[in-house]
Amino acid sequence: MSKGRLEDHILQKVIFREFRARYPRLHGKNAVKGYHGFGGSVTIAQLITDQGASGWGALCSSLEEAKSAVKHIVGQPVCALLDPAHGMTNPVLRPFDIALHDLAGVILDMPVSKMINPGAVSAVRVYDGAIYMNDIIPEEHPFGVEAVLQDCRDDWKLGHRIFKIKIGRGFQWMSHDEGMKRDIEIVKGIHALFPSAPLMVDANNGYSLQDAIDFLNAIEGVPIYWFEEPFFENEEEDRALHAFLDRNRPGTLIADGEMKPDIPQLLDLAAKGVLDILQPDVCGYGFTPWRSLMQKMVEKGFLASPHAWGDVVKTHYCAHLAAAYPHHIPCVEAVLGDSEGIDASGYTLHESMLTVPDLPGFGMKLVWAPEV
Repeated sequence: MSKGRLEDHILQKVIFREFRARYPRLHGKNAVKGYHGFGGSVTIAQLITDQGASGWGALCSSLEEAKSAVKHIVGQPVCALLDPAHGMTNPVLRPFDIALHDLAGVILDMPVSKMINPGAVSAVRVYDGAIYMNDIIPEEHPFGVEAVLQDCRDDWKLGHRIFKIKIGRGFQWMSHDEGMKRDIEIVKGIHALFPSAPLMVDANNGYSLQDAIDFLNAIEGVPIYWFEEPFFENEEEDRALHAFLDRNRPGTLIADGEMKPDIPQLLDLAAKGVLDILQPDVCGYGFTPWRSLMQKMVEKGFLASPHAWGDVVKTHYCAHLAAAYPHHIPCVEAVLGDSEGIDASGYTLHESMLTVPDLPGFGMKLVWAPEV
């Protein structure tokens, strides 16, 4: 397709669809949530113009909210709905934020990453976010530690070289001491198996400050790139943990902000040097808000990694942000598996580097998904 102009396209139709997302294996528990299962479903909006251009994306709201917002976009020129330099033009368009970016990319014949930054890179670093507590499931006959190690072996074969490991078994699934012992055993075991692989740990707010310090002391000699959600973010405890890291593990970062993010609080913690990686969800917070946030992050020199867990397509949305801001989004969460009915073959993984395809929009083709 040759490049078109957004003002020449009128949004004519919105179709809501749903496809299934499937993980390559059963994902068990984290510190606070039970079985994550084999995947779920993704509700999307497909936007079609009077010129036949079509773009789609996961909703950034409930389906009900999206349906009520249709009246604000049908009949409007695409240029009135999305400004390529900034994103969606009105917060009422939030449900269609990602779909509008995809549509604009299709019309302009450019990847979203290059719409944000013409100098966007062509590949971004990703980490394996699928190392769950599969050692403690099923409850009747737990798979044991070897199951988690095998998950890492399997994912290594897929091209992953960075692992984020769920910890916090003692929060509710095991006794405190036994859970901590197992967390330590798992992390040490993965490091022994893949000594060259950078590791991250994620407690999903299931640790206390003392738990975090005890855990880090117990895995002495195991490098940790970042510690994610050790506990609910607050200045006093984040400052104490950061001081411990500065003394004992310089270079280990604290990542937080995924759950119910308070953006002013997160920016304040980052400005005070006690929070290193900001992680609001790419859909929950919104793609346009993330674009605005990244401008602030660049100005301040902060780092980010938009939360992507749940669906592979969210990893790809995050990858475009990371490609546009490679110096401020050092690593993106990779969701493993497939999106049924979606052709995302332009995204390829090699040694933890994910190719961002030089294709219009987000570079994913909607082959088939039933209407809802």
